[in-house]
Amino acid sequence: MSRIFTTAFASVYPAYVNKVERKGRTPRELDAVICWLTGFDEPTLRRHLDAATTVDAFFAAAELNPLAEAITGTVCGVRVQDVEDPLMRRVRYLDKLVDELAKGRPLEKVLRTEATARP
Repeated sequence: MSRIFTTAFASVYPAYVNKVERKGRTPRELDAVICWLTGFDEPTLRRHLDAATTVDAFFAAAELNPLAEAITGTVCGVRVQDVEDPLMRRVRYLDKLVDELAKGRPLEKVLRTEATARP
């Protein structure tokens, strides 16, 4: 079991915020990405952050967006779509989305709307 699974999502969240803000993006855009992936609304996301929910419990409570499987590419040299552990794949999905947001990709493309999703 990876150490990240037992880490509070609230302790990882500021690193995501810092990453996107350094690149001129906003925490509001980051929250939109997290909510899109997890199916949480803004108040639910805040409750998880305030409760210091572990990454494991955070993703266990999430209803992953059906378009999440369209997330491909590499994070830390590992192809996201090849990650076997389902929880680690979810973590990597979020990492990949945050990377795309920070790199300036338009939010509509990061969120993989029906029109941009791969078959």
